[in-house]
Parts: sequence; structure tokens; C-alpha cells
Amino acid sequence: MDQARLQRLREKAQADRWKVPPEVFSNALERSAEKAFAGRTPSDADLDRYYDALHLPDLALACACAMGREDAWDHFVKEFRPAMYRSADAMDPGGGARDIATALYAELFGLKEKDGIRQSVFRYFHGRSSLTTWLRSLISQRFVDRHRETRRLDPLPDESSAAPLRASASSIDPDRARFVAAMRAVLAAAIAGLEPRDRLRLACYYAQEMTLAQIGTLTREHEATVSRQLARIRKAIREDVERRLREEKGFSKVEVDECFTSIVDDAGNLDLGEWLDTGRKKSEADRSISEELS
Repeated sequence: MDQARLQRLREKAQADRWKVPPEVFSNALERSAEKAFAGRTPSDADLDRYYDALHLPDLALACACAMGREDAWDHFVKEFRPAMYRSADAMDPGGGARDIATALYAELFGLKEKDGIRQSVFRYFHGRSSLTTWLRSLISQRFVDRHRETRRLDPLPDESSAAPLRASASSIDPDRARFVAAMRAVLAAAIAGLEPRDRLRLACYYAQEMTLAQIGTLTREHEATVSRQLARIRKAIREDVERRLREEKGFSKVEVDECFTSIVDDAGNLDLGEWLDTGRKKSEADRSISEELS
């Protein structure tokens, strides 16, 4: 890591606020770049563009928390733990997802050690998304995995029984169907209103599940540029969706928030392949965009 570049990035990340040593922050940056540029050697200009696109203050905080710095951990508890629990409660009002968030909280702290090093889950955060989005994604994925495991273990009725499989009791808000339907309509309209090139980027990343590098080859852009363009598109879609929900559906701010929560809880209703004309069946990729918009 070039020292001038490292110093510039540390200042941008406010790494000294959490007393993150230069070598620790440098290692975090290099791990992030190695994952992003796997299989090729980036130029200095490529690296600068990539590093500048990262959520550097979040990365510095994650480094400090992984080191066990008390002031950084106190800040994380105050600023991020409530959002983790809100996300968990939105996924499962019955409290099942909150248990997952609590377990993840312990893994983030790094209760286990290996060779004297805290095994904090923070070491897997590379700064390519915000820390809030990354945490919500972890909780969501673990919640989905637990649900699948539970369904797999549900007993089947006796072979001689005529009783059907019993459906699980629903704790979903009765207005949820209305919010999901409204969200589907305005989200489809917002995507339809995008420029063709922006629709292509969305289709490649979310529907076809291509990497940033593969998309960059197709669009003749650097992958850091592709990442910034996708962030811009997501922001534009969110703003358009919020406007449509207010103006076309007459929703209040609280109802608009409920609409975004509904697509995180019930992302199976989203089919980007259909809206982007890819012919691809919906998958967990559809869940990813719903989380990043919310």
C-alpha cells in the first residue's frame, strides 16, 4: 500500500477517531481490493477509484470493533444495534429473527479466539456496501436459512392420513398484502422508466447475477464505475418509488416505510427477470435489491 494513498484514505475514513493502526486499515483495504479484483492486477488509477467508492468510515469502525476497541464497540452498540433489531422485527414480528440478530451480535463481538486473534465476523466486511446494509443482509440470509431448515424438518402426515400438510399460522399484518401490491406496481413503473443502459446494468447485476467486472466488460466501464452507477440507479429508483407511493397511492410517510418493509419481508413477490425482460426466474438476487432499496 502506497503510504500517501493510505494516509489520504485513513483521513477520509477518520481512522484515527477509533485509533485504528495504519497497518490494520491497510490490510483491510488490501483484502477488499483482492476480493474485488480477483484474477487481475489493477492499475493505480483503478485502485484509487475503487478505494474512493468504499464506505471508508464504516470500514474503519468495523476494523476497530474487530480489534475489540471499547469506544468503537460502544458507538456500534448505540448506532447500529437498534437498526439490527428493527430489521429483525420487520422480518419476523414473532421474535424469531431477533434471536438471529442477537446471535450475530455475539459473533460480531468476537467471543471466540484462534491463535490469539479475535474471530469477529467484522473481518468479512469489505466496505463495498454500507455497514447497515451489510448487517441487514446477514440477518436476512440467516433468517432465510433457518426457515428453510425448519421447513425441511417439519414432519409429514402419516401415509394413511388424509389430513393435508398444516400451514403455519400467519402473523403478517393484514395491510401487508396492500403494501406489497402497491410496491410491486410502483417499483415496476420506476424500473420501466429507467434509461435502457441503466436497465441493462440492473438486469446484469440482479437478474443475471453477473459480477461488477463482467458488467464492466460489457459496458466498457471500470467495475468501480459500475458499482457507483448501480448505487446511483438504486437511489433514483427509491426516490421515484417514494414519490409514486405518495402522489399516486396517497400513502403517508409511515405507510411508505411499511411498503419498503413489506418487500424485505416478502421478496418472493418480486421478479426482476419479468420486469427487465431477462426470462430468468426469480431468486435470492431479487431479495438483494429489495434490501438495498429499503
